Amino acid sequence: MKRREFLGLLSAQQVIPDGTPMTARIVVERALPGRPHAGKVLAAIQPHSDDIPLFAAGTVAKLIGEGYTGCLIRTTNDDMAGPGTVGETVLANERDNRAVAKVLGLEKVFDLNYSNHQMDQESPLEIRARLIFLFRLLKVDTVISFDPASHYEENPDHYVTARAVEAACWMAGGSKDYPEHFAAGLKPHAVKERYYFSRGPQLVNRVVDISAVIDKKVAANRANLAQGPAGNAGARLRRQLPNLGSDDETASNNYIQHILLERDLETGRRHGLAWAEPFHYIGPEK
Repeated sequence: MKRREFLGLLSAQQVIPDGTPMTARIVVERALPGRPHAGKVLAAIQPHSDDIPLFAAGTVAKLIGEGYTGCLIRTTNDDMAGPGTVGETVLANERDNRAVAKVLGLEKVFDLNYSNHQMDQESPLEIRARLIFLFRLLKVDTVISFDPASHYEENPDHYVTARAVEAACWMAGGSKDYPEHFAAGLKPHAVKERYYFSRGPQLVNRVVDISAVIDKKVAANRANLAQGPAGNAGARLRRQLPNLGSDDETASNNYIQHILLERDLETGRRHGLAWAEPFHYIGPEK
């Protein structure tokens, strides 16, 4: 094949950095019976207390139900998003974050406590090192977090966290990075599986059927009282949209399921499902 023809083929296929063509087939991940993932560890990683609830709570709940044990890692303290003073906002989000973990069955919570909207001023090296320590300590097999390759992301907390997670997943498996960890009894442990979500355009190669756990996703979003758009809004929603339900709880639940989670409804519809979450999935190398 001539050089120009070869380069033209690559351009048409639009190969992205991990080698996956943009034309990659979409896999539908459905609920599995029993506990096939028993013994595996999941880390759900979010910059803010509402990110996992909005984008991935259904997948977290599904995997926990299938046997994973899990933790919730929040990289900021959410000090710029919530009610009252800055101090009141921090406390409200801390409580919400722990409530989300409880709803989803995540056993441990780690708050890295960087200032909200300011993560691009923090040391990428420090953030990455803290994540590497946690991945090794907890022996994390799978992470769910923001996509480091997503486009048009305006929030620095999102893309800084995403890039730190991606690098840490790989570096945690190295035998020479941070040898003090090994002196403390830890061992190299690379993260082998990643589910990446995005607010904007991304390569989607997997959708996860969350129909059986939609109640868990609704509950996780209701737990976000400080930032969540439906946490304490039942009465207001019923005034504005009377058809949502006859009581506050029903109105909030219907709002979350049919308005807030509209993307999940649309993703599900395209694949013959009630609700589904889209991801760029990277699995273990074969």
